[in-house]
Amino acid sequence: MSLPRRIHRFLGWCLILPFFVWACTGLVFFIKPGYQAAFSLLTLKTYPISQSIQLSPKPQWQEIKLLQTVLGLHLLVKQDSRWQQLNLTDLTVRPEPDAAQLQLLVLDAIKVDPQRYGQQVQKTDQGFVTETGITIELDWPSLALSQQGKDTELINNLYKAHYLQWTGQKTLDQLLGIIGLLMLILTAVVGLRLLLRRR
Repeated sequence: MSLPRRIHRFLGWCLILPFFVWACTGLVFFIKPGYQAAFSLLTLKTYPISQSIQLSPKPQWQEIKLLQTVLGLHLLVKQDSRWQQLNLTDLTVRPEPDAAQLQLLVLDAIKVDPQRYGQQVQKTDQGFVTETGITIELDWPSLALSQQGKDTELINNLYKAHYLQWTGQKTLDQLLGIIGLLMLILTAVVGLRLLLRRR
């Protein structure tokens, strides 16, 4: 057996596992089963603003949002590309309320999809966890919610497997990705050379 054939066969054996992973995960990415629920956008429930507000914007404010939730009115301003929540009375930074009030916000938000989130939440160090096992994080300065379930974690892990992020260490995973691509290119080059030589 010639050296190019040996190289081609060796590369083929080395790439069996990556090819299998690429094919399986690529099929999932093409069909996208469960994507809609796993990456659904969760937002706070808002209500019509119930009172007249007089506000004098400051020059450094880039954006302004005025919302009313179950906790009342919220003034959000964007300054230096960062959101912060201010008190309407004196425009000082509004501190984060206690866990019970934050829980009211989350409970009001998850009513949009009780099948996914259930009807109860518990406060944890990571945020809130619903009775269905969905983790919800609330960013108080921007009033933004994010949700992640086991389905979200599974799809994210499939992406990591697809891009050869197998070790959890960024540098080593990048090295694996580069090696995988180089082996793929080398396999194609050697295979093409063997094909041309046969002809």
